[in-house]
Amino acid sequence: MTKGTAMNRGTTVIYSYTESPLGRILVTSEGGSLTGLYLEGEKYEPRPGGDWIRDDSLPLFLAVASQLAEYFDGSRTCFELPSAPVGTPFQQEVWQCLQRIPYGARISYGDIARDLGRPQAARAVGAAVGRNPVSIIIPCHRVVGSNGALTGFAGGLERKEALLRLEARDI
Repeated sequence: MTKGTAMNRGTTVIYSYTESPLGRILVTSEGGSLTGLYLEGEKYEPRPGGDWIRDDSLPLFLAVASQLAEYFDGSRTCFELPSAPVGTPFQQEVWQCLQRIPYGARISYGDIARDLGRPQAARAVGAAVGRNPVSIIIPCHRVVGSNGALTGFAGGLERKEALLRLEARDI
């Protein structure tokens, strides 16, 4: 994905912004599915370009804002949104694993590598987790180092800690 261009095979990117306790969030969609949820200032946050269209009234974006508000107030533990993140086949595998991590749980990069049948691929898993374009919805914040340490999060470790604290209420 390059900044200011469509993220998926030349289709038009529709976008909006929503507010959260962690700051402003850029939300993107292509073809009716959620393709991006980026915390402001995060490492891979794209910038809307001339070929992007802003639509703050798109029903999908209203649902995203509503479900995020419920998540942050503690009344939602899973999301029910159509998502279609764009990535390599390996990234897609990793992101599928992330979606199976229960609310409030934590798992290591090595655990995911083993679950994928690639026990030596923890670093590759880390890279794929870091490129998750639909953070929070696909819960990459629940992945920690093998010793339980908070490592890596494109949105910043303080935001990762805040998300884990929200879910566990005990960090």
